[in-house]
Amino acid sequence: MFAHEFMRNALIAGSFVGLACGLVGWFVVLRAQVFAGDALSHVAFTGALAAAVLGFNILAGLFVVTILGGIVMGILGDKARADDVTIGSLFAWTLGLGVLFLSIFTTQDSAGNGTAGVRVLFGSIFGLSTADVRISVVLATLAGALLLAIARPLLFASLDTAVAAAQGVPVRPLGLGFLALLGLVAAQATQAVGALLLLGLLAAPAGAAHRLTANPYRGLLLSALFAVGSIWIGLTLSYVFPTLPPSSMIIAAAVGIYVLAITTTTTVSPRALWLRLANGNVA
Repeated sequence: MFAHEFMRNALIAGSFVGLACGLVGWFVVLRAQVFAGDALSHVAFTGALAAAVLGFNILAGLFVVTILGGIVMGILGDKARADDVTIGSLFAWTLGLGVLFLSIFTTQDSAGNGTAGVRVLFGSIFGLSTADVRISVVLATLAGALLLAIARPLLFASLDTAVAAAQGVPVRPLGLGFLALLGLVAAQATQAVGALLLLGLLAAPAGAAHRLTANPYRGLLLSALFAVGSIWIGLTLSYVFPTLPPSSMIIAAAVGIYVLAITTTTTVSPRALWLRLANGNVA
């Protein structure tokens, strides 16, 4: 398996994508912002295809629009809740725009690149070039470093917003920055698993980690390991059984890990995390 360049590229890029998704996903689950990840998958789909229709670089459009989508959600604040009719309608409309752009692209502009829409929807991890791998490594490292730099105040703000604000923690800028990071990671992960399956790689490994430990740093480590492990398991299965799509196998592995965590543990609540922090048990 390692003798093939496309597999080496997929494993290297996928490992860094999984690392970033695991770290960011842990906070996504903690902050109950799984809906934001789902919404950004719609934005990623629409942004990439809008760039294709307008003649811009698809990858550039994917990253710019998805990061901007995260920033807009951060600015909207509480208005961007999953149960808000306005925001739900807005993102349904965004998905509809994506379908419109896909239709335009496939009928008018796809003579030399007719599979671009499929790659956006389902990922193209086996088609990554060496340059794509370098970009993935750099962006994942950047996202992971930025997240770890703000991890402690972000944890405080996530567990008790009012107390954190009273203690001088910049709660709103932290939330805005985190959603921008989520947009960056979502755009990066779209290359591996596609916009349709993006949420699974963000939520399932992180959800399993929350089930297994109340310690935030152990949770971050487990979430990252589960996400990277899902990438390796999925790619291996897809290589051994070539008819199985790699993105589907990656998400199947991630969901399988989550199901195992559910069957062997009980839910660890954010309250337990707060008690550990308040008692000085979190380094």
